[in-house]
Amino acid sequence: MSDNQDIRPEDGSAADAPQTPDASGDATTPQTPAVAPAAPAASTPAQPAAPAGYPAPAYPPAPTTPASQGYPTGQQAAPAGQYPTQPYPGAGFGVGPAPQTQPVGPESAPARTEKKNSGAGKVVGLLVAAALVGGAAGLGATWAGANLWGPVGASPAAGPSVVTVNNTESVNATTAIATKVLPSVVTISVSSGQNGGTGSGVVLSKDGYILTNTHVVTIDGQTASPSISVTTSDGRIFSAKVVGTDPIYDLAVIKVSGATDLTPITWGDSSKLNVGDETVAIGAPLGLANTVTTGIVSALNRSIEIASSAAPRQGDNTDNGGNGNGNGNGDNGNSPFYFDFGQQPPTQQANESIKIAVIQTDAPINPGNSGGALVDSAGKLVGINVAIASTGSTSSSSQSGSIGVGFSIPSDIAHRVAAELMDGGHATHGLLGATVRDAASMPSATMTGADIVSVTSGGGAAKAGLRAGDVVTSFNGVPVGSAVDLTAQVRAAAAGSTASVTFVRDGQTQTVQATLGSLK
Repeated sequence: MSDNQDIRPEDGSAADAPQTPDASGDATTPQTPAVAPAAPAASTPAQPAAPAGYPAPAYPPAPTTPASQGYPTGQQAAPAGQYPTQPYPGAGFGVGPAPQTQPVGPESAPARTEKKNSGAGKVVGLLVAAALVGGAAGLGATWAGANLWGPVGASPAAGPSVVTVNNTESVNATTAIATKVLPSVVTISVSSGQNGGTGSGVVLSKDGYILTNTHVVTIDGQTASPSISVTTSDGRIFSAKVVGTDPIYDLAVIKVSGATDLTPITWGDSSKLNVGDETVAIGAPLGLANTVTTGIVSALNRSIEIASSAAPRQGDNTDNGGNGNGNGNGDNGNSPFYFDFGQQPPTQQANESIKIAVIQTDAPINPGNSGGALVDSAGKLVGINVAIASTGSTSSSSQSGSIGVGFSIPSDIAHRVAAELMDGGHATHGLLGATVRDAASMPSATMTGADIVSVTSGGGAAKAGLRAGDVVTSFNGVPVGSAVDLTAQVRAAAAGSTASVTFVRDGQTQTVQATLGSLK
């Protein structure tokens, strides 16, 4: 936990949560960088219109000759010391290895005097106007293969180039999305003593509020006083401090020093997503800044349990369900979901776990993507990348990576938590006041859901009329198929909010309104 959490509590409901400054749908658009020298007017081709939802750029003249490439060099020493631990075998993801400086050189597209018909015509103007720098082809291949363990010291993230466009006649929508979103995603380097690594973050405001994961800024609970460096997509480096952490949903807000012109992300509505919708994940896997991967929404209303050394002990709180026994002891057994720091073999086991609601995506997500953006086809933020599934590898020296099953915290939850962290340094979470277990684990089970084992006297569940033996099947309209599902949805709601709880009792389905308590 951060030592900057001595600000007043925030106890509002999810509906009344304060709005995140400068992070609304009309967020500042990325600024157009400088371009190559102008060519004679007669050789400048007509420029297409920008697509809907993207800024209409002012088109520069086409360059007469491509710029030459120059590549500075940089070399870093090997790391030392021990790193945070892996709770389970296999491949989750979190903070990637500390980065190395990589060569970056400017590159301009050659002048084109012919205009071909292309289905991507609507995005060409956006890409040309951005005058995107290149020189990234092949960047990081040697680094990733030969220097997997980066130095602990906070150094610039590898490859601060933005987007490379070699052929403006064959670009696609993903290129346009990346052009819009990359200025709003940063690389975060964290160190504390001999521990350290890198993650990603999303810009919330022009003056430098950034949203990321708690396990990134605390090195999974290893430090409350980290040294943090933030590198923007265009290569600027800022120091940063923790504003507040929320280990219950693994979110954190940091604030950089001296920033005045950062580009805030545009928030999307995760509640409107459909399975099959396009997703784009942007971040710094393995310290490789400005990496873009694509996929779809594979599943919605998913909940996972992840071992976390940063999570507080919750043995005295109810609503906890894991392994189907509802014992609330924070042990998620052989769960295939967890944070992976991708640095050195684990030295100890996490003793607690968190249950969170997530969006499942097959967009490749790897160590270092933690805290980065998951955006929709309009380039709007719909999730904060947080974890991936493993295949159950038992090798302590094996390196984790994407198997096509990644998870992001829905933007609707992230927005509320971020607003509370910015306002008061900590976030609130609901407490139903019931001990639960998987209904499917019962010998006579006929349905899935969260079976209530007991209720706390005076708690929200008891006051709403819930009792032992009831099977909860829906919470705030979201299907509940297990104890973890219910716990994750209760924690997603703000303390003091009113929730709709649907349950089955004696074969009859009923719905009640419950006022949630506050998780301590």
